[in-house]
Amino acid sequence: MSTILEISHLVFLGLVLLIPLTNPLTSVALFLSLSGDMSLEERHRQSKMASIYVFMILVLSFVGGEVVMNTFGISIPGLRIAGGLIVAYIGFRMLFPDPAAVQAETQKTGDEPKVIKPVSRNIAFVPLAMPSTAGPGTIAMVISGASSWHQSGAPSPWIAYTALIVTSLILSLVLWISLRSSDVIMKAIGKEGIEAVSRVMGFLLVCMGVQFVINGVLEIVRTYQPMLPH
Repeated sequence: MSTILEISHLVFLGLVLLIPLTNPLTSVALFLSLSGDMSLEERHRQSKMASIYVFMILVLSFVGGEVVMNTFGISIPGLRIAGGLIVAYIGFRMLFPDPAAVQAETQKTGDEPKVIKPVSRNIAFVPLAMPSTAGPGTIAMVISGASSWHQSGAPSPWIAYTALIVTSLILSLVLWISLRSSDVIMKAIGKEGIEAVSRVMGFLLVCMGVQFVINGVLEIVRTYQPMLPH
């Protein structure tokens, strides 16, 4: 019974720490703005794949994130700045879309124009899973937790990994349910509403990306300030 309570405690702690960082509502708004030209079947497929990717990112970050970052010499501030640049780039693309990419091509066949739908984009991994859901803050938190666990040795490995898998599954399910519910929102707000959400979300993503970069720079300053000569 104490083992179950310990796993439950770790899962609860993980959800409390990670749900604000993953922020499924942000992913729903981003999904709405990027999937307006997709079919219902394609949106469902993207939702499922994004949830699977989030689960894999969380598990792999805990298991091997610290090793990968040490191997390639990547620091947490570097991770934050890189993630911020990606988020800002996606935001700029949403704020100022390429007219050729957002307009469907028309081809005349006889008297009636034939509308060719744009090629469906794969948005499940980038930007839905990463960096929108499992972003720099989430990955840094998971890697930090793994590092603390490796140093302390408590709890036992199987308890830690069980709690990790359960937490990751719950977060992935929350994301999947949130993205699937976006169909109702999409029908309610219409195409014009989706375009408006896309612009607003693009601006917010630019702000978030810039803030990620600022946080990374401030962390670098705090890290190296004691080493500077006075």
